[in-house]
This record gives sequence, C-alpha cells and structure tokens, in this order.
Amino acid sequence: MNPEIRILDPGDQAILHNVAPGVFDDAVDPILVAEFLRDHRHHLAVAIDHGQVVGFASGVHYVHPDKPSEMWVNEVGVAPSHQGRGLAKAIMRTLLQHARRLGCREAWVLTDRSNSAAMGLYAATGGKEAPREQVMFTFFLDREDQNSRTG
Repeated sequence: MNPEIRILDPGDQAILHNVAPGVFDDAVDPILVAEFLRDHRHHLAVAIDHGQVVGFASGVHYVHPDKPSEMWVNEVGVAPSHQGRGLAKAIMRTLLQHARRLGCREAWVLTDRSNSAAMGLYAATGGKEAPREQVMFTFFLDREDQNSRTG
C-alpha cells in the first residue's frame, strides 16, 4: 500500500499526533499545529503511511498589491525510513496542484546549492533554477540588534 498524500484541513490536527522521527526538525507543538491549520493561507501536504505522517511539504499562499497570487514553499521533509522512494516528489506535486487550485500563478522555494537532494527534487518537479545567485538575509526579531545600539 502506498502512503496517502493529502492536504490537511483545520480539523486534521490529530493527524499530526503520530509523526515519524526525522520528518520535522523539532517536535510538533499542538498549539502551533492548531494555529497553522486555522490560517487559510498556510498549507500542509502530508504523506501518511499506516496512520503515521512520514513526509510533508509546507507552503504559504500569499497575495501582493501588484502581483498575482504565489505559493512560497517553506520546507519539505521525509522520514529517513521513507527516503529514496519518490515520496518527496509526490508530496511536492500535491502541494503545487493545491497552489494551482488556489489560483497561484507561481510557486517558489529557496535552498542551498550544496543540498543536492533538494536541488534534485525541485528540478524533478518542474522548478527552474534562478538565472543569478540569490542572497538571503535573516532578521532575528527575538534579539536586540547589536549594531543599532547608540551610545
């Protein structure tokens, strides 16, 4: 039996009570799950094998005043026990199909060039590599910016 792949709805919180090790970076927090699933702009495609979540892809559907809707793919994860079976590709395709149904004209994701698995996955699911080097800046909003202090 192949894993079931689906988009979670707000009432699907219980599905994330049983997640295989290595799928997410950290333990799933029920409060954050509820908040995520209630937000109609956040989307989670999951792979479920025998009642256990073994993979996911998360995305944010956003709009802008001068651009059509887009889907930002935040993260993809598959349990080590289920890697190498094409599951990440199937999960990504499900999330991208969902984005099309929402009216998104584009979807995009950032990754490191050194992440060969991600580079292969995104190319295999139809992603086109940007023609120039991208730079990402991170703003740590939970810390005071040491460079902005005066005095």
